Amino acid sequence: MKILVIGATGGIGHRLLPLLVENGHSVVGLHRKAEQAAAITAAGATPVSGDIMEMDEDDFVRVAEGCDAIVFSAGAAGSGLDRTTTIDGDAPIKLVAAARRLGISRFYLVSAFPEAGRSRDRNDRFEHYMREKKRADVAVASSDLDWVILRPGTLVHEDGDGRVSLGPAVPYGNVARGNVARVLASLIEHPEIRREFLELTDGDTPVDTAVASLKRR
Repeated sequence: MKILVIGATGGIGHRLLPLLVENGHSVVGLHRKAEQAAAITAAGATPVSGDIMEMDEDDFVRVAEGCDAIVFSAGAAGSGLDRTTTIDGDAPIKLVAAARRLGISRFYLVSAFPEAGRSRDRNDRFEHYMREKKRADVAVASSDLDWVILRPGTLVHEDGDGRVSLGPAVPYGNVARGNVARVLASLIEHPEIRREFLELTDGDTPVDTAVASLKRR
């Protein structure tokens, strides 16, 4: 299967690329800076250039052409309201439209845990981020694609130990970016898991066991 990863150079995406390649997939990774292409190539994927801030629907059609699935793991990471609107809100919506034009049915979106930031003082930038994440969720979930929306807890900069808590509703907590990548890679191996909202934190269950248990619900 050929898979497009949006956010290929990020904390989740760069860990996901080699996992997908190891599973026998052909992977395309979007990058903005020319110097990022080498790392994507080193992971066994094919780099394709594009700046999410500048890309329209036609541009996403160009980079996704020939693909069978799309993974969106990009994020503005607090870099400004306009970037949050474009990257976290607009870009997944454009990608849904591009996927429909190309006949790509499988779409994986990394979103945000609904409880994220609830224990902190109100911050207008973070509230805007959460609104944009929800706007993208609604657009993806209301589409006719075979989507999975993955809502990780607070992301931490670790590879993780491959043990998670995963399901439609789990207690809020931290999750290693490496564990998010592992869960995405495992979900892609199970196309029967579709049209699901899944919450994810670090936990006690091996990733493949956690994903396999979703099939028995």
